[in-house]
Parts: sequence; C-alpha cells; structure tokens
Amino acid sequence: MSTADQHHRIDYLEFNVASIAASKAFYGDAFGWTFQDYGPDYCEFRDGRLTGGFAHGAAQPGGALVVLYSTALEDSLAQVEQAGGRITKPIFAFPGGRRFQFTDPDGYELAVWSAT
Repeated sequence: MSTADQHHRIDYLEFNVASIAASKAFYGDAFGWTFQDYGPDYCEFRDGRLTGGFAHGAAQPGGALVVLYSTALEDSLAQVEQAGGRITKPIFAFPGGRRFQFTDPDGYELAVWSAT
C-alpha cells in the first residue's frame, strides 16, 4: 500500500498511562495484544492489525472513542471484566450489531462491537 493510500486513515493510537506494566497486563489479558518495549517510558502495542503506543505520563481519558471488533461479544465482555476493566454501558443493540463500552484502569473509554 502506498503512502497516498494511507492518507487520512487511522495509523496509530497512543495512550498516556500511569503504568505501562498495568496497561500491558490489561490489554494482553483482555485482548491478547503483544508488546515491544522501547525503554522504560514507552511501549508499542500490536493487536494483529493496528499498532499504537503506551507512553508513561498522566492519563488523559477522553478524545475519540476507540472501537474494537469481536467475534464473541459476551466472551470479550467477560475478558474485559476479568482483566480489571469497568463496564460503562452493558451490551446493547444498535442498527448493524451489538456493542458494550468500558473503561480501562487509566479511565480511557473504549467500545467493543460485533455484527452478531
């Protein structure tokens, strides 16, 4: 894919987090993400398709809602809760599917949706 094809597409997400270790544990346990550390204050994450980073610093909850896809929504909700996430909107239906929203340990709100 050329750089022109990537213009205006989401390329990377970055979160300031209080603890890189805690964020790695949460996202690794909840979604199976993998990580590459770049020193003590930065860690890159990979979800298998998209990359992003955790930067050590004051958490800044808010901004755009990051939405993840799931093939098994109830299982994803259980994994989020088991990893320490707080469900802010239980599973609900919307045109095209179902989803839930949660906050991670630093207070970032994300959503997970499924077409089924």
